[in-house]
Amino acid sequence: MKYQKIKKYKYKLSDSESIQTHINNIAFEHNLFELHKSGELVIFKGYLWDGVSGPAVDTKSTMFGGLIHDALYQAIRLELLPDHFKNHIDVLFYNILKEQGMWSFRAWYYLKMVTLFGRNSCVPGDIYIPPILEVA
Repeated sequence: MKYQKIKKYKYKLSDSESIQTHINNIAFEHNLFELHKSGELVIFKGYLWDGVSGPAVDTKSTMFGGLIHDALYQAIRLELLPDHFKNHIDVLFYNILKEQGMWSFRAWYYLKMVTLFGRNSCVPGDIYIPPILEVA
């Protein structure tokens, strides 16, 4: 995964990224990302995100999971994805962390943190959270 470290959000995606989310039969298109009915999520080049939240530290094993988690929570906030997918998104985050080489206990801890404290970050229609895309 290629990204640049920036000041306002922390990271800017240098190339588009995609992943199989297993969120099937739902599709949306947005200028930030798109979800296909097959479950493939594509996040477009230029997407900005802030890495993992809270006392967590951004490491090589958290970058891709943090990107996917942030984008899908944002899709809920934008009402592109129903909020009942939050738990699925959290488990996907956990699985990505483990696939990226994170130690199982640490990945479990991250899962518990987003399970307990992530609800406020994916409130549908929340206008307080700014859009994560630079305007040219």
